[in-house]
Amino acid sequence: MNTPPVHDVVVIGAGIVGSAIARELAGYGLSVALLDARADVGDGTSKANTAILHTGFDAKPGTLESKMVSRGYELLSEYSGRTGIPVEHTGALLVAWDQEQLDALPSLKKKAEANGYNKCRIIDADAVYAQLPHLGDGALGALTVPDESIICTWTTNLALATDAVNRGTALLTSHAVGAIEVGDEVTTLHTGGGLVQAKWVVNAAGLGADVLDEQFGFKRFTVTPRRGELLVYDKLARPLVDKIVLPVPTARGKGVLVSPTIYGNVMLGPTAEDLDDKTATGTSQAGFDFLLDKGRKLMPQLLDEEVTATYSGLRAATDHGDYLIEADPDQRYLLVGGIRSTGLTSGMAVAEYVRDRLEDAGLKLVTRADLPAPPQMPNIGESFTRPYQDEQKIAADPAYGEVVCFCERVTKGEIRDAFASVIPPSGLEGLRRRTRVMNGRCQGFFCGAEVQSLLDQRGSTPCGRERHSAPQTGTMKQEIGR
Repeated sequence: MNTPPVHDVVVIGAGIVGSAIARELAGYGLSVALLDARADVGDGTSKANTAILHTGFDAKPGTLESKMVSRGYELLSEYSGRTGIPVEHTGALLVAWDQEQLDALPSLKKKAEANGYNKCRIIDADAVYAQLPHLGDGALGALTVPDESIICTWTTNLALATDAVNRGTALLTSHAVGAIEVGDEVTTLHTGGGLVQAKWVVNAAGLGADVLDEQFGFKRFTVTPRRGELLVYDKLARPLVDKIVLPVPTARGKGVLVSPTIYGNVMLGPTAEDLDDKTATGTSQAGFDFLLDKGRKLMPQLLDEEVTATYSGLRAATDHGDYLIEADPDQRYLLVGGIRSTGLTSGMAVAEYVRDRLEDAGLKLVTRADLPAPPQMPNIGESFTRPYQDEQKIAADPAYGEVVCFCERVTKGEIRDAFASVIPPSGLEGLRRRTRVMNGRCQGFFCGAEVQSLLDQRGSTPCGRERHSAPQTGTMKQEIGR
């Protein structure tokens, strides 16, 4: 049996936060491995969220989360411009529907200012309806948040992971971590893909972070899976709303919102239901009923539009009120826990913070001078030129003019490129996240057979990368009663 290499650092969890950490550490003279239990990157919590690039205006001032979200907004905005991650600066309105909520707006404005965000303004009902004429009756006023934006969470995760791999990170998918042995100098992880050894371990395992933390002898937090269900409306609904409509937040979360998506749809959600099962990503009729009831008040005309997809994601809710990022120098171990949905925005800032904590704990960092340029990601955002619209691109390569998925206008060239990319999809769900294929109103009814044929032609091990089948969850169409 071959002895596995000893990495300087292994990062467990290839979601947005874990991928950002691996990318950051690979910028130094370190051997880095990025592990994930699933067969693809971004196949857990990171794939199903509200996809909002947050300013951090409503974070609790003085917390680590507040600092990370504020810094992360700056870093991810700049990184998106360099890599082509689709972002739309739509702005948001935090709408008050009763007197209590209206009275809370001044304190929310002060909270934003305490977080270093000074652009919020309180507006009256007339100004609200001037910006959102299709909003339901009864809005009393709102707090404006002009820099809130929508972003493609799938491309964000893929860009960070691709960047990490290009910098030399070993990506080890289908490596669910079991037993952990901490030695004097090396820690051995027993995984579903074999033994992995490293001097330092970073636990960014999301929903599983508490379980792994216990293996290092800690009992400092518990992850409760909080299911968030979302309804996605057809692109014909997009004229109803051109900015994010936020509720006044509560202790349980940010509440139900209405938001445009980067793909040209409109999203309603999420729910917030605490569960015991960390694999319960299915949708529910109760969740749909709850969202439809909220939607009737928020934007009744939206319910006249067709629901083309539903999502359900699990957020890693914890009993700790802030991000929990702590190093244990004796075991050469660092925990990254309690990173809720704001991790999409804060991921790159968390990576910087982790780097500094590891250095403080004894990891030697030597900056590399030979870093590759960041990857250029394919655009799947609707407000930017897509391949089927690019005459020069089609002239140079006719495959970009061969539409396979007519709902989302995905071309054969885009699917081919996804298969040939640095991190090719392990299956259909990964291909959907990379290209939007089969994510439209017909949900693959017309193009499903051709897409499956293209997948079959590639075989089960795209580009020679060892992959193993794993349960996949993603977009599905449901019959919604109105």
